[in-house]
Amino acid sequence: MIEYYVHNASSFAADIDNLFFVITLIIGFWFFLVFGIFVYFLLRYRRKDGVKAEYITGEKHSETKWTHYPHYAVIAMDVVIIAVNILVWVDVKQTLPPRDNLVRVIGQQWSWSFIHAGPDGELDTQDDVLTVNDLHVKAGETYHYELQSRDVLHNFAVPAFRLRQDAVPGRTISGWFKPSKTGIYDLQCAEMCGYGHGIMGAAVIVHSEESFNTTMTQIQNGTYESHYQKRMGTKTDLPSYTLSLIHISEPTRRYAISYAVFCLK
Repeated sequence: MIEYYVHNASSFAADIDNLFFVITLIIGFWFFLVFGIFVYFLLRYRRKDGVKAEYITGEKHSETKWTHYPHYAVIAMDVVIIAVNILVWVDVKQTLPPRDNLVRVIGQQWSWSFIHAGPDGELDTQDDVLTVNDLHVKAGETYHYELQSRDVLHNFAVPAFRLRQDAVPGRTISGWFKPSKTGIYDLQCAEMCGYGHGIMGAAVIVHSEESFNTTMTQIQNGTYESHYQKRMGTKTDLPSYTLSLIHISEPTRRYAISYAVFCLK
């Protein structure tokens, strides 16, 4: 149901959608049932000339059962919702499947920085690739992310992935996602983080294998143009706000990361 309005582009997005569908069905059933009975009673027992109202104390079992039985049924449905929610929560939040790749996500007022693991599959090595407001991933691969904040609370939210996770200053929070469809998807901050909160957006570009390799080559050559900036209709002297950390010294690499994180907005 939700996928008609927001793209479904990750391996666990369908689980989240199904959870909402179950909740909608259960709540919708009780809403229309109670509303229908309410309207029926309004019409059936409305004030009529010559008919005296009857006072009911609700002490007899024949009277209280109409309250108790629906109550028990609602509790049973709540248990169903909680059970389905726990299954989805364990799968998405508590289980960390083996990774194919790794990325560090850093939120700061008011932009996103991403450090992509290079061919060695590890972060904080010389083949890392740093981008700002553009997250590049491959379809069909499981990504682990390390989520950090440089200043205040942020929230890493990718609606198409059905993914949301708070970024807390001073903490590194781990999670995962597995893109299932190629395309360009919105990334946004879903936690009020200051007066620039509304413009703290980014792009998640899900590539095929060939497209990903081509993009990484462009980044390393300095010829890549930011998908996020193209979507926003803006261009800068540094088209991609993208740095390749390959073949530069360790002090320079650390300076480049610090400069991009703290200075490029």
